[in-house]
Amino acid sequence: MRANTTLVSNFSGNAFSFLTKYVTVLVLLGLLVLFSAIAPNFATPNNFIILLRQVSFTAISAVGIAFVMISGGMDLSIGAQITLTNVLAALLMARMGVPPVVAIAFTLTLGTFLGVINGYTSILLKVHPLIITLGTMTIFKGLGYIAAGGNSISGLPQSFKFLGQGYIGPIPVPVVIMALVVLVGSFILNKTYFGRYIYALGGNEEAARLAGVNINRMKVFVFAICGFFSAITSLLLLSRVFSGQVTTGQGMEFDCMTAAVLGGISFKGGEGKISGLLTGVLIIGVLNNALQLLSLSDYYQMVVKGVVLLAAVGFDTYQKTHKTSKGRVPGAKGATA
Repeated sequence: MRANTTLVSNFSGNAFSFLTKYVTVLVLLGLLVLFSAIAPNFATPNNFIILLRQVSFTAISAVGIAFVMISGGMDLSIGAQITLTNVLAALLMARMGVPPVVAIAFTLTLGTFLGVINGYTSILLKVHPLIITLGTMTIFKGLGYIAAGGNSISGLPQSFKFLGQGYIGPIPVPVVIMALVVLVGSFILNKTYFGRYIYALGGNEEAARLAGVNINRMKVFVFAICGFFSAITSLLLLSRVFSGQVTTGQGMEFDCMTAAVLGGISFKGGEGKISGLLTGVLIIGVLNNALQLLSLSDYYQMVVKGVVLLAAVGFDTYQKTHKTSKGRVPGAKGATA
């Protein structure tokens, strides 16, 4: 009887471990099968190329927010950063005649600087980044509206169009850039000491400090990385739409955060991988793409994405609770013995 109980317990543990590891992949496969059956023109090569291009913008910014979340922080301002850098880059090229190469360099530098502002302000005021970035989100968005005067900015040089609308072979340029960003982000987190410090910072900040990690410098660095990747997204969207708009980047932080949690990156920090993040981004992208093909309005999409976020947070909380309770069992037995 005891052997049977042990066998059932081991089977349950293995099943939960398998579910935890592959649940997002299974969900993604399930959505692909479902929408292939019910959504018109979903399972076509042309639509899959469109889908990849659509998710590339979110994926690049999501890699940036992954660095922040793994370190134990949060950045709600990435959508507003995209708005501001998008408008200023458009102004430089369309109104001031600045060459695209110079405008691109300026935008990447500005995006990185906006990230530094978030990180440094959080350290200076000793306030959680969630609150800081909630404030800077409003500031950046307001500055974007002021710079644009509430109007779209057109008249960009034709050479700039390649970045968001061009192809390298059959693959859209944004998808190629997304692949490079994912590879670089994964390498930094998994193969460098800097990546280990990020996980250590999110896992236990005090332990990381005692181990010699410069906590404040690391926080500024991860926000700077997030700002840099958001600036890349801003440039790609500007090239894709081919006009500077104050609505560009709106809601991006929500999609990135949802994708991150779906991909196994915990709100509490210290956990998560870029591969899981990419799966989460694809889930969000498949939902958006299929709901559009089904001619459902944006309001339905908002409801669906909200439900997905709550489900992801719930599963993350359940997973943490399960791990904690499982870890306490041996100790409890030892105490009673």
